[in-house]
Amino acid sequence: MNIVQFLLILFPWTLWLAYWVLSAGATKATARMEESRSRTYQALPLIAGGMLISCPAPSLAAFNPDWSVVHSLQWVGFAVAVVGLLFSAWGRIHLGTNWSVSVTLKENHELVRTGPYRVVRHPIYTGCLLALAGDVLIGGEWRGVVGLLLIFASLFYKVRKEEHWLTEYFGGSYQRYSKEVAALIPGVL
Repeated sequence: MNIVQFLLILFPWTLWLAYWVLSAGATKATARMEESRSRTYQALPLIAGGMLISCPAPSLAAFNPDWSVVHSLQWVGFAVAVVGLLFSAWGRIHLGTNWSVSVTLKENHELVRTGPYRVVRHPIYTGCLLALAGDVLIGGEWRGVVGLLLIFASLFYKVRKEEHWLTEYFGGSYQRYSKEVAALIPGVL
Protein backbone atom coordinates (compact mmCIF):
# COMPACT_ATOMS: atom_id res chain seq x y z
CA MET A 1 0.00 0.00 0.00
CA ASN A 2 1.20 3.47 -0.89
CA ILE A 3 1.00 6.62 1.25
CA VAL A 4 -1.72 7.94 -1.08
CA GLN A 5 -3.95 4.96 -0.21
CA PHE A 6 -3.17 5.48 3.46
CA LEU A 7 -4.28 9.12 3.20
CA LEU A 8 -7.51 8.08 1.46
CA ILE A 9 -8.18 5.83 4.45
CA LEU A 10 -7.05 8.36 7.04
CA PHE A 11 -9.03 11.41 5.85
CA PRO A 12 -12.63 10.24 6.52
CA TRP A 13 -11.61 8.50 9.77
CA THR A 14 -10.04 11.75 11.00
CA LEU A 15 -13.31 13.61 10.44
CA TRP A 16 -15.25 10.79 12.10
CA LEU A 17 -12.91 10.79 15.09
CA ALA A 18 -13.20 14.58 15.45
CA TYR A 19 -16.99 14.22 15.64
CA TRP A 20 -16.64 11.38 18.14
CA VAL A 21 -14.35 13.40 20.42
CA LEU A 22 -16.52 16.53 20.23
CA SER A 23 -19.69 14.60 21.07
CA ALA A 24 -18.20 12.34 23.76
CA GLY A 25 -18.86 14.66 26.69
CA ALA A 26 -22.63 14.72 26.31
CA THR A 27 -23.49 11.39 27.93
CA LYS A 28 -25.33 10.16 30.98
CA ALA A 29 -23.54 9.05 34.13
CA THR A 30 -22.29 5.46 34.07
CA ALA A 31 -24.16 2.87 36.14
CA ARG A 32 -22.09 -0.19 35.14
CA MET A 33 -18.90 -0.52 33.08
CA GLU A 34 -17.05 -3.44 31.58
CA GLU A 35 -13.88 -4.45 33.43
CA SER A 36 -10.52 -3.30 32.05
CA ARG A 37 -9.35 -6.84 31.21
CA SER A 38 -12.33 -7.30 28.92
CA ARG A 39 -11.66 -3.93 27.24
CA THR A 40 -8.04 -5.00 26.68
CA TYR A 41 -9.13 -8.32 25.10
CA GLN A 42 -11.37 -6.35 22.79
CA ALA A 43 -8.82 -3.63 21.97
CA LEU A 44 -5.81 -5.76 21.00
CA PRO A 45 -7.30 -7.36 17.86
CA LEU A 46 -8.91 -4.03 17.01
CA ILE A 47 -5.52 -2.30 17.01
CA ALA A 48 -3.77 -5.11 15.15
CA GLY A 49 -6.55 -5.24 12.56
CA GLY A 50 -6.49 -1.48 12.06
CA MET A 51 -2.75 -1.58 11.45
CA LEU A 52 -3.08 -4.41 8.92
CA ILE A 53 -5.75 -2.49 7.04
CA SER A 54 -4.30 0.99 7.06
CA CYS A 55 -0.50 1.04 7.42
CA PRO A 56 1.58 1.63 4.30
CA ALA A 57 4.01 -1.09 3.25
CA PRO A 58 7.26 -1.02 5.25
CA SER A 59 9.40 0.34 2.42
CA LEU A 60 10.73 3.72 1.37
CA ALA A 61 8.92 3.43 -1.96
CA ALA A 62 5.56 3.27 -0.13
CA PHE A 63 6.17 6.77 1.25
CA ASN A 64 6.70 8.27 -2.20
CA PRO A 65 3.22 9.55 -3.19
CA ASP A 66 2.04 7.59 -6.23
CA TRP A 67 -1.44 8.44 -7.49
CA SER A 68 -1.17 5.73 -10.15
CA VAL A 69 -2.13 3.16 -7.47
CA VAL A 70 -5.57 4.77 -7.13
CA HIS A 71 -8.07 3.28 -9.57
CA SER A 72 -11.84 2.93 -9.65
CA LEU A 73 -11.70 0.17 -6.99
CA GLN A 74 -10.01 2.55 -4.54
CA TRP A 75 -12.62 5.25 -5.20
CA VAL A 76 -15.41 2.70 -4.67
CA GLY A 77 -13.69 1.74 -1.40
CA PHE A 78 -13.50 5.40 -0.41
CA ALA A 79 -17.24 5.85 -1.08
CA VAL A 80 -18.05 2.69 0.91
CA ALA A 81 -15.88 3.93 3.79
CA VAL A 82 -17.61 7.31 3.84
CA VAL A 83 -21.08 5.72 3.75
CA GLY A 84 -20.10 3.37 6.58
CA LEU A 85 -18.78 6.20 8.75
CA LEU A 86 -21.90 8.28 8.10
CA PHE A 87 -24.09 5.31 9.10
CA SER A 88 -22.01 4.92 12.25
CA ALA A 89 -22.38 8.63 13.08
CA TRP A 90 -26.13 8.36 12.48
CA GLY A 91 -26.18 5.57 15.07
CA ARG A 92 -24.22 7.73 17.50
CA ILE A 93 -26.67 10.60 17.05
CA HIS A 94 -29.68 8.35 17.77
CA LEU A 95 -28.00 6.70 20.75
CA GLY A 96 -27.52 10.15 22.24
CA THR A 97 -26.61 10.30 25.90
CA ASN A 98 -26.65 6.49 26.22
CA TRP A 99 -23.41 6.22 24.20
CA SER A 100 -20.04 5.15 25.62
CA VAL A 101 -16.74 3.81 24.28
CA SER A 102 -16.78 0.59 26.27
CA VAL A 103 -19.58 -1.78 27.20
CA THR A 104 -21.54 0.34 29.65
CA LEU A 105 -24.98 0.76 31.09
CA LYS A 106 -25.91 4.37 31.79
CA GLU A 107 -28.17 5.65 34.52
CA ASN A 108 -31.74 5.53 33.18
CA HIS A 109 -30.46 3.71 30.11
CA GLU A 110 -32.97 3.76 27.25
CA LEU A 111 -33.61 1.17 24.56
CA VAL A 112 -33.17 3.13 21.33
CA ARG A 113 -35.05 1.76 18.31
CA THR A 114 -35.12 4.81 16.06
CA GLY A 115 -33.12 5.71 12.95
CA PRO A 116 -30.49 3.08 12.14
CA TYR A 117 -31.53 1.06 15.21
CA ARG A 118 -34.56 0.00 13.14
CA VAL A 119 -32.13 -1.66 10.69
CA VAL A 120 -29.51 -3.20 13.03
CA ARG A 121 -29.12 -3.30 16.80
CA HIS A 122 -25.50 -2.09 16.64
CA PRO A 123 -25.33 0.44 13.79
CA ILE A 124 -22.13 2.06 15.07
CA TYR A 125 -20.30 -1.26 14.68
CA THR A 126 -22.04 -2.06 11.41
CA GLY A 127 -21.05 1.33 10.00
CA CYS A 128 -17.46 0.95 11.16
CA LEU A 129 -17.22 -2.55 9.66
CA LEU A 130 -18.62 -1.25 6.37
CA ALA A 131 -16.08 1.60 6.43
CA LEU A 132 -13.29 -0.85 7.13
CA ALA A 133 -14.42 -3.04 4.22
CA GLY A 134 -14.11 0.08 2.06
CA ASP A 135 -10.64 0.66 3.50
CA VAL A 136 -9.66 -2.88 2.52
CA LEU A 137 -10.66 -2.03 -1.05
CA ILE A 138 -8.59 1.16 -0.90
CA GLY A 139 -5.52 -0.72 0.35
CA GLY A 140 -5.99 -3.57 -2.08
CA GLU A 141 -3.91 -6.06 -0.08
CA TRP A 142 -4.75 -9.47 1.42
CA ARG A 143 -3.52 -8.34 4.85
CA GLY A 144 -6.47 -5.94 4.92
CA VAL A 145 -8.87 -8.89 4.82
CA VAL A 146 -7.03 -10.44 7.79
CA GLY A 147 -7.28 -7.09 9.60
CA LEU A 148 -11.01 -6.87 8.87
CA LEU A 149 -11.53 -10.38 10.26
CA LEU A 150 -9.62 -9.45 13.44
CA ILE A 151 -11.73 -6.34 13.91
CA PHE A 152 -14.93 -8.27 13.23
CA ALA A 153 -13.92 -10.79 15.92
CA SER A 154 -13.20 -7.94 18.33
CA LEU A 155 -16.54 -6.25 17.71
CA PHE A 156 -18.40 -9.56 17.82
CA TYR A 157 -16.91 -10.15 21.28
CA LYS A 158 -18.10 -6.68 22.33
CA VAL A 159 -21.56 -7.21 20.83
CA ARG A 160 -22.01 -10.47 22.74
CA LYS A 161 -21.18 -8.75 26.04
CA GLU A 162 -23.48 -5.80 25.26
CA GLU A 163 -26.29 -8.14 24.23
CA HIS A 164 -26.00 -10.01 27.53
CA TRP A 165 -26.11 -6.80 29.58
CA LEU A 166 -28.97 -5.29 27.58
CA THR A 167 -31.01 -8.48 27.88
CA GLU A 168 -30.47 -8.46 31.65
CA TYR A 169 -31.40 -4.78 31.89
CA PHE A 170 -34.38 -4.59 29.49
CA GLY A 171 -35.58 -8.20 29.74
CA GLY A 172 -38.40 -9.16 27.39
CA SER A 173 -38.40 -5.90 25.45
CA TYR A 174 -34.77 -6.45 24.40
CA GLN A 175 -35.45 -10.11 23.59
CA ARG A 176 -38.31 -9.04 21.29
CA TYR A 177 -36.08 -6.39 19.71
CA SER A 178 -33.39 -9.07 19.14
CA LYS A 179 -35.91 -11.23 17.29
CA GLU A 180 -37.12 -8.34 15.14
CA VAL A 181 -33.81 -6.66 14.23
CA ALA A 182 -30.44 -8.21 13.27
CA ALA A 183 -27.40 -7.44 15.39
CA LEU A 184 -24.93 -6.35 12.69
CA ILE A 185 -25.98 -7.41 9.18
CA PRO A 186 -29.68 -7.22 8.20
CA GLY A 187 -31.07 -10.63 7.39
CA VAL A 188 -27.80 -12.39 8.27
CA LEU A 189 -26.41 -11.76 11.74
